[in-house]
Amino acid sequence: MGEERPSSVLFACTMNAVRSPMAAALLRHLLGRSLYVESAGVKAGTLDPLAVEVMDEIGIALAAHKPRRFEDLEDGFFDLVVSLSPEAQHKAMELTRTAATQVEYWPTLDPTSVEGTREQRLAAYRHVRDALMARIRARFIDPVASDT
Repeated sequence: MGEERPSSVLFACTMNAVRSPMAAALLRHLLGRSLYVESAGVKAGTLDPLAVEVMDEIGIALAAHKPRRFEDLEDGFFDLVVSLSPEAQHKAMELTRTAATQVEYWPTLDPTSVEGTREQRLAAYRHVRDALMARIRARFIDPVASDT
């Protein structure tokens, strides 16, 4: 049996510059305003232009995203925190240890670590985008499928 859909979700990664903003934008795109979605990082980085580019390819705008840290969030309570990096998982566990917040760890490649031509680097960002989309669909759109 699938899990109940949370009403608020925080995606977290290391710098809130690639993975977590992509994941938040994907979930917002799929479910609109039916739930509250944010993203944050252990530290704030600079929005990655390649992340913006690969999201633009599928019609999702990311350019207005301003990277921020957990501490910068206005609302610190979420039903679910999805961490995408080991650093974010550690921080999420630390911050939620006394809260009734579910934490899920989805290890996700950091595409900024991929070297090569521009096209090879873009391919890594697309891979992360598509993997996040598949995982988000399984978890939030068709939760029964995620239990298999």
